[in-house]
Amino acid sequence: MSGTARSSEGLDGRRRKLLFRSWHRGIREMDLILGGFADAAIATLTEAELDQYEHLLELQDADLLSWFTREHPVPAAFDTPLLTKIMASRPV
Repeated sequence: MSGTARSSEGLDGRRRKLLFRSWHRGIREMDLILGGFADAAIATLTEAELDQYEHLLELQDADLLSWFTREHPVPAAFDTPLLTKIMASRPV
């Protein structure tokens, strides 16, 4: 079960792939954070934001989770408006 509440219908191939990858991370907490964000925002992300999002999805879940939980600071290279959006949208 993916957990997604959004259908990939109507999305282009790139967005469908990102939606799927968002819900299939390996750590359930990251599925919920990134999957929930993708459900809400994937259709409206700009091409630049999609590039940034793809880059984030290449990172290790443990690193991402440590940023989202504020266990570690976000490195400057990843401290983008998109990451701020994701962090603001995450479940508490």
